[in-house]
This record gives sequence, structure tokens and C-alpha cells, in this order.
Amino acid sequence: MGAGAEPRAAAVLAAWRALLGEARVVTDAAALARYAASTSSYSTLPLAVVHPHSTEEVAAVVRAAAGGGVPLYPISTGRNWGYGDACALADGHAIVDLSGMNRILEVDATLAYVVVEPGVTQQQLSRYLIEHELPLWMDCTGAGPDTSLMGNILERGFGHSPYGNRFQNVASMRVVLADGEVVDTGFGHFPGAANARVYQYGVGPYVDGLFTQSNLGIVTSLGLWLMPKTAALNHFLCSVPQHADIAPVIEALRPLRMDGTLRSILHIGNDLRVLSGGTTYPRALAGDVVPLPEALRTQMRAAAGIGAWMVSGALYGSADQVAVARRALRRALRGTPASLRFLDERKLDAAAWVARLLKSTAVGKRLASQVLLGRSLFEMNRGIPNGRFLAGAYWRRRGGLPPDFPANANPALDGCGMLWVSPVLPMRGTDLLRVHALAAPIFHAHGFDLFVTFSMINERALGGVLTVAYDKEDPDEVARARSCYKQVFETMVGAGYIPYRVGLQSMADLDNGDDSYWRMVGRIKAALDPEGLIAPGRYGARGAAPKPPP
Repeated sequence: MGAGAEPRAAAVLAAWRALLGEARVVTDAAALARYAASTSSYSTLPLAVVHPHSTEEVAAVVRAAAGGGVPLYPISTGRNWGYGDACALADGHAIVDLSGMNRILEVDATLAYVVVEPGVTQQQLSRYLIEHELPLWMDCTGAGPDTSLMGNILERGFGHSPYGNRFQNVASMRVVLADGEVVDTGFGHFPGAANARVYQYGVGPYVDGLFTQSNLGIVTSLGLWLMPKTAALNHFLCSVPQHADIAPVIEALRPLRMDGTLRSILHIGNDLRVLSGGTTYPRALAGDVVPLPEALRTQMRAAAGIGAWMVSGALYGSADQVAVARRALRRALRGTPASLRFLDERKLDAAAWVARLLKSTAVGKRLASQVLLGRSLFEMNRGIPNGRFLAGAYWRRRGGLPPDFPANANPALDGCGMLWVSPVLPMRGTDLLRVHALAAPIFHAHGFDLFVTFSMINERALGGVLTVAYDKEDPDEVARARSCYKQVFETMVGAGYIPYRVGLQSMADLDNGDDSYWRMVGRIKAALDPEGLIAPGRYGARGAAPKPPP
């Protein structure tokens, strides 16, 4: 802090304590260290953590900070794995932790929507719908039960179901601006509006998108559409034997995604992505050689009964609709190398019975593992979150999976190393293979296994997630992970595959200094937040984020 900054910061802290009480303005070193923990090894230490419990308190926190020289960094629950976790962009920011704002404010079962605050977790809403016997399913992600719905939505994340393009299902937000003013978007700012939650755009300029991936305000509630429960649900898995075989499979599936036959978000994972969901790096078998030796990789793939790629998706609707979709999927894939299997709960129950009979045999173990995966997928399809899919974050962790995994899984506090590069690409087999071909030699040169998932996030685009999983206890491996990430990130941008979402370490790289788009964003930031109070540097708006250490 510069001259005069410390007394001003002290005055801000005093004002917050008067407003919220001592217990909700945290400055002790141990608590701050928890917020500094990060899967990315890009850690920043906050000045303080404040815990408002209402929109009014958020507005008061913002007003008290004005002129005090203490930047605010809002988080929902701080589980932004692989992109920054709970860390701010730089040391000395005050974390505004909104996890205590965890009320489900409104539920309409007829029109299938809810209104939630930032601290409402995936598990909380899922349990609410089940306990109240509502005929609704929420969309969920694989980030774990304790992650915030709103945090992921405001990062424009995606899930699994037909409602998986999550931001498209938001209707009206409540936002606190940098001067403490509270704004309702859409029709929400009209007194007594009956239509605020059923039509996203309102009248006039549509501004909701300005508050996603930005630092223009603090969102304190939003309306979210839910999916009506369907009579039938099938899951399908396609095993693709060889790497290059995935291209014709993409070409076969794209028309079904575009014409609405496939409504859910399909996930296409390579063998390592699937394997990392059930085990950690086999150090003893590999002799601690990295990346995973090819012969061992082939052996593990065969033992798991998977191909070079696995495609996973779900079919929703009436029994007749699902049957028609199954037939269309079979026809589309008939001329490809993909092996297609459908799962329903009856098949899972039968497979579980066989697995119990075979007990400890190799076949029994493999079948039991497949049943567990199948049940997890069915839960996800119905909006019941499962921490199982966080296992990939632990791939290089020396201690392996925690004994109680997936309960209470927290990759940041568990010492996992993970960096994500998330390019968006046209839904073409050639583009998928090109992105993989660009990334694979970089990962290999730096000694890392390339986990990759491509998801059909809409009818025309694939959202990729390329994971650099590394051992945080090995300084050399940490340095190589940073170098690998940087080279992959720059390669993807240079090839035209721009990421849909970035981590803290890449915020400053978004603006090359000569981009009219970012200049426009800067002008909006200057108008709404002239002091640069809220998360300066986040997604390129008003001030560059500090560069990560080399």
C-alpha cells in the first residue's frame, strides 16, 4: 500500500465492523490463508474477508469502501476450481464472501423457475426440489455439490442437461453497483412486474450479460429456469476405439444436435480424462515417469473397457420421444467406428447384481466401477450433484484421493495442482483433431498427461477443457505446469480457438492494448465504477491484472 493507504484501509475495516460486527470482518492470518489456497499456484493474500448476508449489506459494504483504496473482490462460494478458486487478482483486496447469502427466495413449480442468492449451492437446490417433491430438475455441473449455482452461471459455465447452457436460462438479476445503488434488470425494475422471471430481455437495452465475466457490479440474486421432470431418461455412452475415429463421430452427431434430437450437452472425453475420474497417477506402475507410458496407458484403457474417446449424453422426454431419439442415434452412428450403449436404471440394477456375484474378480471389479459411474451420470442428468467428477483434479496429488472422497472434496485446500485452458471451437471433427494436435506435443514436451473434454455446449460449438494436472509439492513440476499452460493458451489464441473462460493468471493477456472491444468495456467500467473499486483487472476491465510469477 502507498502512503496514506494504511490509515484509509483501517478506516474501511472499522466501518465494516460497525456495519457487520467483528465476526463477519475476518483478518486473522489462518482464515486469510484458506482464501489464498489455489489449485493454480497463483495465490494472492487478501487484506480481509467480509461476509454480508443481504443485498442491503452488500450495498453498505460497497459504500463504506468507496474512497478507501481497498479493492473489493466478490465470490459466491470460492470454488472456482482451475480458474482462480477463491483468490482475488492481487494481494490486498478485500474478499466479499457471499456464501452466507444462501436463500432460495422464490419457487414457481408451474412456470418452473427459482430465484436464488449467490450462496445457494448445487446440493442445496437439488435437495430442496427433492424434499418438496417438486416435478423439476436443475442443471448441475461436475464441480461438486458445494459449488455455487450463481458463481458458475456468472462465469457462463455449462452443465449436462437440456438446460446446460446455463446463462440462457437466467431471467432478471439484482445487482449492486460500485456506488451502492441497487439495480434490477429485465422487467424486474418495474414495480409489480408479473413477467420478470419468464422473459429475459425486458424492454430497452439488454444488460444482463454485462455482469457475467466482468467487474461491473455484484450480483446478489437472479431468476433461474428449471427443467420439468421428464417421464423417461436414458443415458448413452459411445466408445470410440482409435484417436482419429472421433472425427466421423462428431460429423454424425452434429445434425442430431442441430435438429433437436439431442437436447442435452454431450461430453466427449479422451481416455485419460475418463481414467482420471476413477484413479490417480499410478506412480508405482509408471516408475514415476511422466507423462504416462504409452504401454501402461493402453493397459489401463483395456482394463477400464474404454476406447481412445468416450462420448456421454442423455435422452429426455416421454417414452416415445426417447425411443425415437434412440433409433435416430443408432442410425446416425451406424457407419462410424463408435460402439453405442444405452443405460437405464433397470440395466444398472441388473449389472450391479452381476457385479455382486462376481465379487473380487477382474470382471466383477470392472463392472462394479462401471455401475458406480452409471449411477453418478444418472444423478447428474437429474440435477443431483456428485463430487465423483472432481477426481481428475487429484491425478498428480502425492496423497492420492482423500480417504473420504468425494465427501467434502476441496481441491484447493487438498493441495491439488490444476490449470485449465478452455478453447471454443466449431463443431467439426477436423477442428477437434486440430486442437488436440496443437496441444498434445506441448503437454508431452513439458511432461504432462493431456486430459481433454470437448462438450457440445450448443448446436454449433464445442467447448474444450484441456487440463494441466500437476504435483504442487514439486517446484520443478509447478514451473513446468505454468510454462505448459502459457504455451497452450497462447497457441490456442493464435490458432483462433479463443477460450470461453480464463483463470486469474490470464486476465491480463486478454487485452493486447489495441482492441476496440476492450476499450469499450473500459469506458463502461469507468462510467459505472470510476474508482475501479470492484475487482480491478478482472476480464480486462479497468487496469491490467498483475502477471503471475515466472
